[in-house]
Amino acid sequence: MATQLLMPKATAVWLVENTALSFKQIADFCTLHPLEVQGIADGDVAGGIKGVSPIQNGQLTRDEISRGEADENYKLRLSEPKVKVAAPKRRGPRYTPTSRRHERPNAIKWLVRSHPELKDAQIMRLVGTTKSTIEAVREGTHWNSANLTPMDPVTLGLCSQIELDMEVRKAARSAGIVEDAPEGTRLLTAEEALSRAQHVSEEDADAGTGATDANYAADLEAESVFAKLKSLKGSEPEDDE
Repeated sequence: MATQLLMPKATAVWLVENTALSFKQIADFCTLHPLEVQGIADGDVAGGIKGVSPIQNGQLTRDEISRGEADENYKLRLSEPKVKVAAPKRRGPRYTPTSRRHERPNAIKWLVRSHPELKDAQIMRLVGTTKSTIEAVREGTHWNSANLTPMDPVTLGLCSQIELDMEVRKAARSAGIVEDAPEGTRLLTAEEALSRAQHVSEEDADAGTGATDANYAADLEAESVFAKLKSLKGSEPEDDE
């Protein structure tokens, strides 16, 4: 729903001249003071302003006006916009308020320690910094390195939790890290899964000793992949002699 009325005074002039709405209803809808609306009706306020119809600009319907005229306690509601304009995409480095710029090295230190999988370009997007600053913090050559304290960039207001989570997920996918798994857990490649499945003997599997509790789920996944690869291989047409 729209949250801001276009040209509130011009709209109030039109509503005063063309409807039977109360001054309070018009004032609430146009975010004006009731006395200001009364001044418009008396000609003391907005004398040189031409009325603008909220019906024509799509911010109010005739039915909504009729409901307000029938009940003086009814509060008019803005209509849903028919056209939604997408928010412009931000280009260039993130703007950081001057009061928070000195906190960026602390945020970089936190990101480097807590999420080493993040690339420099991702850290630059999150906190609006430069590659040289990231390298200085990472290598301990920053001019204020001795006084830096790792601090969450979300807590510092340098980025949102959604933005941080999105970058972490991107980095995890690029590095092959399993989401929601213990730190350092890596996805098996097809070759690794095939190799692991081949080394699980039927005897150990029947005895329940073919895998430890920690690797049991991974072994089952490997066996599944191996079976699928075998079925795909068996379905391939044989070469003509």
